[in-house]
Amino acid sequence: MIRAYAATEAGAKLERFEFDPGPLAHGDVEIDVIACGICHSDLSMRNNDWGFTAFPFVPGHEVVGKISAVGDQVTNLTVGQTVGLGWVATSCGTCAECLGGDNHHCANSVGTIVGRHGGFADKVRCSATWAIPLPDGVDAKKAGPLFCGGLTVFNPIVEYDVKPTDRVGVIGIGGLGHFALQFLNKWGCEVTAFTSTGAKADEARKMGAHNIVNSRDADELDAVAGTFDFIISTVNVDLEWNRYLAALAPKGNLCVVGAVLEPMPISAFSLIMGRKSVTGSQVGSALTTMKMLDFCARHGIETVTETFPLSEANEAFAHLEAGKARYRIVLENDFT
Repeated sequence: MIRAYAATEAGAKLERFEFDPGPLAHGDVEIDVIACGICHSDLSMRNNDWGFTAFPFVPGHEVVGKISAVGDQVTNLTVGQTVGLGWVATSCGTCAECLGGDNHHCANSVGTIVGRHGGFADKVRCSATWAIPLPDGVDAKKAGPLFCGGLTVFNPIVEYDVKPTDRVGVIGIGGLGHFALQFLNKWGCEVTAFTSTGAKADEARKMGAHNIVNSRDADELDAVAGTFDFIISTVNVDLEWNRYLAALAPKGNLCVVGAVLEPMPISAFSLIMGRKSVTGSQVGSALTTMKMLDFCARHGIETVTETFPLSEANEAFAHLEAGKARYRIVLENDFT
């Protein structure tokens, strides 16, 4: 039996829950959970904000743990290895996207918390493809959020060919943005943080920002018009998008990774003048995850974390919902 914490209906508090996962599939691994990050997507899924949550619902898709069992067709992993698991738990391996190296875009992929039970548990299962070994130098108790939050901002840096010579902006210095500052600084870029919270300015500089712009000050936004080659938006609220498009240099890219639910009103001329673009990105492939972890180990990049025991998951959710997290919450498994 697997012990976990689950919500029985939308918005409900998490309660102790046990389930029998059945036999281990031939290509799967079972992971003994060490720690699991909390992502805002866990909160959205618990609340059924996106309309496809299956209950009872066990959150958790930023898992780090040790492999305790492997299926009889698994050849790339062994019992005892420390691995991480993010948003995707399995993909088909045979479609064009999988064969082309974009297995996170597989139409038949299954999310770790979509119709299956996630990592707020003592064990979790996934395909061996998506159990990614941690390299030396990456702290297992802090690494969980890299597998979703970190990957979400690392992937577009790779996919959209951000260059070390680029001037880049990061909108929102939170759970995603604090990763983006670190990655882009070590990538070699000139990094500007857009934040509405003045108290975060000093922290943003410590994490890699060279410049700070108050995102609530129209004059400061106008002053950086035509400046940026790449801007990544990590927030999940509506903004004055045309001001940020105006901040782009010709051929600049505004990349949206924060899940804004409202439609984005964008003037066509904001795109036409200067051949600018608005793009999006979701997590990343298994290979990109490995590259991100190696990059973190090489440059000493870590998640800035607050820690709760797994038994206090409800308190941790409340802390996140209140906007108090600095900058990612990690739950340490305290099942005995």
